[in-house]
Amino acid sequence: MSTGPYQRELERHLRLTVDGSQSAGDCAAIRGFQARNGVVPADGYAGVASYRMVLVVEARRNPNAGGKCPVRRYRVACVDLTRQLMWVQEGRRVVYGVVPVRSGRDGYETRTGWHRIYWRDLDHYSSLYDDAPMPYAQFFDGGQAFHGTYGDLFAGGSHGCVNLRLADARRLWGVLELEDAVFVYGVKPGTARNVPYAAPVPWGDPAPVGEVGPPPNPDPE
Repeated sequence: MSTGPYQRELERHLRLTVDGSQSAGDCAAIRGFQARNGVVPADGYAGVASYRMVLVVEARRNPNAGGKCPVRRYRVACVDLTRQLMWVQEGRRVVYGVVPVRSGRDGYETRTGWHRIYWRDLDHYSSLYDDAPMPYAQFFDGGQAFHGTYGDLFAGGSHGCVNLRLADARRLWGVLELEDAVFVYGVKPGTARNVPYAAPVPWGDPAPVGEVGPPPNPDPE
């Protein structure tokens, strides 16, 4: 197997000799990592999917080590755009995650700041983009939603939604409820802007949400 673009990152994580060159031993170690973490295909190639799973594994012990997602007594769904990760915490206890996500691409950035889950649709289809499927959709801001994807999570970006692997979206559906808080921060690699939504109220908690119901034009992905 040839040397992948994230060879050094995988070597560093797996405590191999960091030389950026694929060896037979490197290939076997990377294949083992891929198999343990559900990376398909488990072929030993240090591609983006493997690197993204390195970020997941390294965050599992304490995803909020940097303290960037506010700790509250209630559930907060945390979205780290920089690492392309999400989890749900209640106080300091992680109750869901850490899982990889795909947020909005350049020009369609996922809006940062405080939000709340205002509408959920188990089997949603986009009204804007050719009826694109949005399974386990949980909308949190102006048509942007958490939802599963049938495609390659590690390629490109969404139109602003936070995409998850289908199994992860299904599990998240069982964790979050209407009115649960969502906090989005950071900047997705490869995007030019960090698009703010609105400043939080002075004490840092999300402002109250008004009417709960579907937006007029839900976003597709």
